[in-house]
Amino acid sequence: MTLKNRISLYVSLLFTVLFGLASTFIFILYSNFRKEDFRNRLETKALSSIKLLADVKENDRQIIKMIDQNSINQLYDEKTLIFDSNYNLIYSSIDDAKINWSVKDLKELKTNKTSFKKQGDYEVYGIFYDTKDKDFYALISANDSNGNRKLLYLRFILIISYLFFTAICWIVTSYTVKKVMSPLGSFHQKIKNINENNLDTRVEVKSNKNEIDLIANEFNFMMDRIEISYEKQKEFTAHASHELRTPLSRITSQIENFSTKKETDTETKSFLNTILSDVNQLTELIHSLLILSKLDSNKQDHNESHRLDEILFSSIEKLNKTFPDFVIHFEIEENENLDSLLEIKGNKTLLEIAISNVLKNACVYSDNKQAKVKISCKNHNLIISVSNTGKTLNESEQKTLFEPFMRGQNSKGTTGFGLGLRIVQRILSLHKAKIIYSVPNENTNLFQLLFHF
Repeated sequence: MTLKNRISLYVSLLFTVLFGLASTFIFILYSNFRKEDFRNRLETKALSSIKLLADVKENDRQIIKMIDQNSINQLYDEKTLIFDSNYNLIYSSIDDAKINWSVKDLKELKTNKTSFKKQGDYEVYGIFYDTKDKDFYALISANDSNGNRKLLYLRFILIISYLFFTAICWIVTSYTVKKVMSPLGSFHQKIKNINENNLDTRVEVKSNKNEIDLIANEFNFMMDRIEISYEKQKEFTAHASHELRTPLSRITSQIENFSTKKETDTETKSFLNTILSDVNQLTELIHSLLILSKLDSNKQDHNESHRLDEILFSSIEKLNKTFPDFVIHFEIEENENLDSLLEIKGNKTLLEIAISNVLKNACVYSDNKQAKVKISCKNHNLIISVSNTGKTLNESEQKTLFEPFMRGQNSKGTTGFGLGLRIVQRILSLHKAKIIYSVPNENTNLFQLLFHF
């Protein structure tokens, strides 16, 4: 999971939990408020009934019932019971509701003064009222349908609000984090594309006010140091290779001159030829290192237009001079746009080196001294395919095929240093092209050079 997705998730979950707790807290507070409000209403009703009953005479109690009849709708299904000090029921409201009570309940009421409990859908409030002359016990029961309806409506509003604002929070948080972290995404894309060809690439820094810009600033400083160190290393390789070529050329010349003398016997000539072969290999190695150092300097001109088929024919002609017995079967796929696609911009010398190295590789590792070269177009790519039959590379060797000095198991018995394909890859990379190796059939090696158009 990416950092921005993790931040979005954590912030959204935090808001979801906090909003859920807040909604629950509001619901509990309102529920307690409703309960307390309804209790106060029942208490007021009970006290007014007791006081009215205590103040009127016996024969006037009929008036209380009339008052009760006219006010009974104030509370839904209200039931009022009043007892004297001997626990005798002296008043009961005229409705049909029932209150479950016992003498034990009244005794506890005298001790606790008040009580409030729930019986089914009803809430029962009890109060002990002590006057100078008499004691009264009152039990009043009612169903707070209005308050419960408001409580249900509040719960509905809270649930809907919770779901709606939670969804909004997730969307807004995701968008905001993505917006805020967009510089980090650009930073990641920049450093992802940095390789040995573009060490001069730097990350744009708009300000030094946030952590991302500070990291980008330090990254640029680090790239400056890396680029300087890399340039020094390339310069050393180039100078060392160039300086080594001169004494090796002298050694080669002296050996050739000495071996051509008449007084040199056959055994000595054979020995000198062996030394000359080793010197030539060493010269070739130094030449390859010099080419790589020049490629790494990235100072080549790539703006001239050249026909790729002409470069290919020139490379084949040079290869035939070195390997006259090697046969190349050439094929061009028919395409109405092929003629224009063969025109590419690049450095002709470098492209000839790349194609020659691929052809030479096909020649050296072929088991029948034959190779097939085909030019085709596919998926916006101009493709030069070079295939030959012979020993192939396994999967582990294919992963490191283009690394410097890499040689597979099929290279036993052949000379080389494992730099040819590395040079090919570097040249094609400079021309925004690439090389792919595959094994389409058993004992078949296929190299494809892809030039994107």
